[in-house]
Amino acid sequence: MKTMFSTKTIVWTFTGIFFLLYGVGVYWSSEPASINIHAEVTQAAKAENVAPVVGYTTTTALIKVSEVLLNKPGGYLSNDIMPPSLFLDNMPAWEFGVLEMVRDMALVMRKDFSRSQSQSLVNIHLKEAQPRFNIDSESWAVPSAESEYGEAIKQLYLYRSALVSSNGANKAQFYARADNLRAYIEEVQKRLGSYSHRLSLSVGREQVNTDLAGDNRAEQSSAGVSYLQLKTSWWKLDDIFYEARGATWALLQLLRAIEIDFNSVLENKNAKISLQQIIRELEASQESLWSPMILNGSGFGLLANHSLVMANYISRANAALIDLNELLTKG
Repeated sequence: MKTMFSTKTIVWTFTGIFFLLYGVGVYWSSEPASINIHAEVTQAAKAENVAPVVGYTTTTALIKVSEVLLNKPGGYLSNDIMPPSLFLDNMPAWEFGVLEMVRDMALVMRKDFSRSQSQSLVNIHLKEAQPRFNIDSESWAVPSAESEYGEAIKQLYLYRSALVSSNGANKAQFYARADNLRAYIEEVQKRLGSYSHRLSLSVGREQVNTDLAGDNRAEQSSAGVSYLQLKTSWWKLDDIFYEARGATWALLQLLRAIEIDFNSVLENKNAKISLQQIIRELEASQESLWSPMILNGSGFGLLANHSLVMANYISRANAALIDLNELLTKG
């Protein structure tokens, strides 16, 4: 028996599918809330029946930030090849920003926080975890990004357990020293400087080439032009904005944890207030975005420029990071 579908039925079916996918896409594009790091640490320590030690909070923050990538609504979207996530770009950009901060922290934990001296051994769990975060964020099979990130998180859990272990053979360390914190700050400064620069290019500008400024004998591999005309493509404005927003979200969670683990160092250097100011600037960068799209007003025009607002918060946070680095160096 032949079944006939009317044109009206087909139209309503496709319309229903479209609005269903649209609704799912909007829900999946919702940014996660901040992590209550105090509650997470308390809950984890209670579950393991241990007392948190130095490094426990920072490791927990890195674990939870990484888990948000995988467990938020829709899961990890950057490598999806099916709709509706195939048509989404804001959340994948947000995910990449978070991932960049996760990679930076994992690297510093491996080569600085977990080692007493430059000649000391690398922690076996961080040695396994850190490279797994560096897999291509868009890899969807053999191996998938999710599987590698999941394995990295498992190793972070093992490292955290080793921090509080009473077994000397399995004991891990986390060294909350001023020089270690400076190493992390220097990584973050470079990252924030890049985001601030990319965001500020939303309005376009002519820039003097300063690549070799400050050294009259400096050279580069190929000759550059004296003036550069730089402007972000209209198609990339929202991607850069959400990538920066994801990065600042992740950094906010990690710095809140660092404030706890490095409390003695910060108080000794009279630098705790500086870190708190950085946290305030990052909190401001996470204010709700009420516009349905990223606006790109120019100069003092009628429309807002969301990229410049974000660049302002990031620049102020980066300037405070530079001051914090100076305090940690000189005290």
